[in-house]
Amino acid sequence: MTEPTAAGVLAALRARGATLATAESLTGGMLAARLVDVPGASAVFRGGLVPYATDLKATLVGVNGGLLDRLGPVAGEVAAALAEGGRRRCGADWGLATTGVAGPDSQGEVPAGTVYVGVAGPDGAPTVRKLSLDGDRPTIRAATVESVLALLAERLDATR
Repeated sequence: MTEPTAAGVLAALRARGATLATAESLTGGMLAARLVDVPGASAVFRGGLVPYATDLKATLVGVNGGLLDRLGPVAGEVAAALAEGGRRRCGADWGLATTGVAGPDSQGEVPAGTVYVGVAGPDGAPTVRKLSLDGDRPTIRAATVESVLALLAERLDATR
């Protein structure tokens, strides 16, 4: 079983000879920072994109502009597109994505704590998980990082 931590997923990916990239909105680079805190991360981690502004999700990561116009930046389909786009743009085998509302205020009709995390891999369609998190902004962002790492660990275990 893959340990759902930065060190755990990096070790599992390294054992497979696979690489990883991130596309982070909500977490603003926190996920990439967590990964590179692990000694030896450079053997697996290719890099990350931080398309915090909605327009950069399209121009930097390649998320379909019509999708963003229709759904806004906080949606499962957007998390899937971010994960796949980050993976492709960084030339990695696996991609992780985070998008959501950390608060303290809602974003339009989307309440604070609404988060989507996504994982895209070489083996098919991205996996997305919707989270409804409680807490302040730092708590929501930290829980998002933990959740996307856990989702990757699950995907890696499923593809053994």
